[in-house]
Amino acid sequence: MRVFPRLKLVSRAVEENDQEERNNTGDSCTSLTVWRKSLVMSCKGFTVIDSDGNLVYRVDNYIGRPNEVTLMDASGKSILTMCRRRKLGLLDTWFVFEGEVGNQRRRSSKSSNSNLSKSSKSPICCVRKHVNILHANTNVQAYVYRGVSRSDKRCVAFTIEGSYSHRTCKVLDECRRVVAEIKRKEANTKNVSFGIEIFQLIVHPAFDPAFAMALVLLLDQMFT
Repeated sequence: MRVFPRLKLVSRAVEENDQEERNNTGDSCTSLTVWRKSLVMSCKGFTVIDSDGNLVYRVDNYIGRPNEVTLMDASGKSILTMCRRRKLGLLDTWFVFEGEVGNQRRRSSKSSNSNLSKSSKSPICCVRKHVNILHANTNVQAYVYRGVSRSDKRCVAFTIEGSYSHRTCKVLDECRRVVAEIKRKEANTKNVSFGIEIFQLIVHPAFDPAFAMALVLLLDQMFT
């Protein structure tokens, strides 16, 4: 699916930098350009395109700090849904579900905590922002946990380090290997400046690009 004409400039910049990205990250890495803007005129959200300028992912109706954010493919099909669970005096925890869970959750109850517990789907993981209480590691942004309930042993599956506000982050696995990166978008074209609203998501082999994009959405919720 080709993107709208307003993204042609971005697409050209992606193509110009594609060879350089392959040299830096390897042939089998996936390079995506993330635009913090919805293609729907009346919505706020995200638009994600590949190195050929094709629309890959989209997020619409992204306003403020919602309790639910859905990542869709180019056709509008829900891929992953992130749901916030709030507890008074504690950090927010985001639960990641496959597909769409919002309609079912809204029918079951008006309470976000009750909705989460009554959903027939089980979350695949949970994500929590890191708070530097003791300043042990100020470079950590968030943790991705395998365990999703109190009965589970919450093991850290991935650690996100860097600075999302500066668009320089790395997702590290348990062995400290980089599986995904967020980078500033540099344009080779003269008189083109992308700032922080348009940036790159580099996904390394064997890591799901959709899940990497879901982590971007959660970082945006946590740090903007």
